[in-house]
Amino acid sequence: MRVPSNCQRNINLLTFDPDGDHVQCRHGSNSYECSTCTPPSVISLSSSCSLSFSPTNSSSDEGSYAVQLMMEDFPRQTITLTHDSGSIVSISTSSSMSRIPVQFVFKVDPAAPSCTAGEYLPRFLPPTPEHGAQFFIDINEMIEINIRAEATQSVITELLFSGPVNMVKNSSGSGNFTLRWTPSVSQNDDKESHPICFAVQATASSSVYQSELRCVIVRVGNIPFIATPSPPPITCK
Repeated sequence: MRVPSNCQRNINLLTFDPDGDHVQCRHGSNSYECSTCTPPSVISLSSSCSLSFSPTNSSSDEGSYAVQLMMEDFPRQTITLTHDSGSIVSISTSSSMSRIPVQFVFKVDPAAPSCTAGEYLPRFLPPTPEHGAQFFIDINEMIEINIRAEATQSVITELLFSGPVNMVKNSSGSGNFTLRWTPSVSQNDDKESHPICFAVQATASSSVYQSELRCVIVRVGNIPFIATPSPPPITCK
């Protein structure tokens, strides 16, 4: 992920828990979670998993930074878990149940002539889905995500994306892209929630510019709701 040094950029990481647990982010803090664990000085992180970069006039801030985060889920009420061995453990709302690493490179580029989206920095246009949008499909049903962007002072060159391994990207002219994917039983896609993230990249002379990051969720199995914990404590086996 990259941003010109003179442009404000807010990055809302995709957080999703189908059980309705509360999701938070923090910087990695030990050798199991990060390497050289000092957080990047150029960005700030909120517990709600939003990253913020503020413009800087110092060229010394330009360069690449390793972002090493941990995403954790917390119960919305105290719950009781019973293991197969018969042991019982109580988990409060301040104790995380699981955690996953989120790691990427954040690059601060030289200043752009303009920070207005749609000029040098690509701007998304309809019918591009909004960040956090959810799609519900069945197994063996193809989903097609149409992405459109514009940049009047730079040339859009590519769509950067992450998603299921067999997702296919197509382009139908500058700034027009399509992502297609068909979930299958053989890939264990059924009853799973699959994140898809994307950004559009453009160039002007030797400079590279990226749009904002957007992520969507594809839920396979047509379950159009997010489960929430019931009021009383929950016992799981």
